[in-house]
Amino acid sequence: MRALAFFGGVTEVIVPDNLKSAVSKAHRYEPDLNPTYQDFATHYGVAVIPARVRKPRDKAKAEGGVLLVERWILARLRHQSFFSLAALNAAIAECLEVLNARAFKKLEGSRRSHFEAIERPALRALPARPYEFAEWRKARVAPNIHIEVDGHYYSVPHTLVKRQVDVRLSATTVEVLHQGHRVAAHPRSQRRGGYTTVKEHMPEAHRRYLDWTPERLLRWAQKIGPATAAVIERLLAARTHPQQAFNACFGVLRLSNGFGEPRLEAACARALTIGTLSYKSIASILEKGLDQRPLREPEPLSLPLEHANLRGSEYYH
Repeated sequence: MRALAFFGGVTEVIVPDNLKSAVSKAHRYEPDLNPTYQDFATHYGVAVIPARVRKPRDKAKAEGGVLLVERWILARLRHQSFFSLAALNAAIAECLEVLNARAFKKLEGSRRSHFEAIERPALRALPARPYEFAEWRKARVAPNIHIEVDGHYYSVPHTLVKRQVDVRLSATTVEVLHQGHRVAAHPRSQRRGGYTTVKEHMPEAHRRYLDWTPERLLRWAQKIGPATAAVIERLLAARTHPQQAFNACFGVLRLSNGFGEPRLEAACARALTIGTLSYKSIASILEKGLDQRPLREPEPLSLPLEHANLRGSEYYH
């Protein structure tokens, strides 16, 4: 990016070495490019043709340029001490200007004049915005329609559940791609354990839950009766996040559609008494008609005062 900005334009081809940041797997005919490097090349519209392994002649001009910089810049600075990278870069830039303006021995002009006359007109214009560095990762969509990235969870369309997707991570954005097509994009969050969810990514049956709150569920339960309200309140309190109990609460409250509100209130009262607060338990009480039977009072526990195995305190004297 800095090289292209320095040239003031874009070349047709880039010929890199087979370093890992550019080439994931070297091959003479079909090398695998690093996804980030390929993304960079696509942004600038350049072709990437890596040099062959151990074939420095494929980039002879670059090798010659390295030798020239070692002799005319690094050698000149080798006895100087620098206490910051910015100071070193400033000194290198100053020496580079001198080197580029230095006249050729066998040709007319300098490297700078040849670049301006021959190479700059051949460059294409830079894109309107510079490339934004991004990492690429693989992720699998969980059943809750989210993928995990650095401890945060981002939603993906529900049709991709259990599918593997590509994730492009920049400093500000998380993009999700499937088979080369972008299916989701989110602002990147640093909140670990948090969720970023787009409503349209959810199945139609789940979207309506977003409009519900614990308070709204409690108001619905209170209209049925105090026992129902107590059951709903305990179901919500039993989960770290109340939203995790919404399905169970909906299930309990909707039992009133099939059995009526009086029976649901009686079933909740029985469930509170016997301590089985779950949708399945309350539904079983209603299906078996136990809500219509009177609750038995617990019989007091009585123990005999005399028994063959009771020795009494005198026994131990």
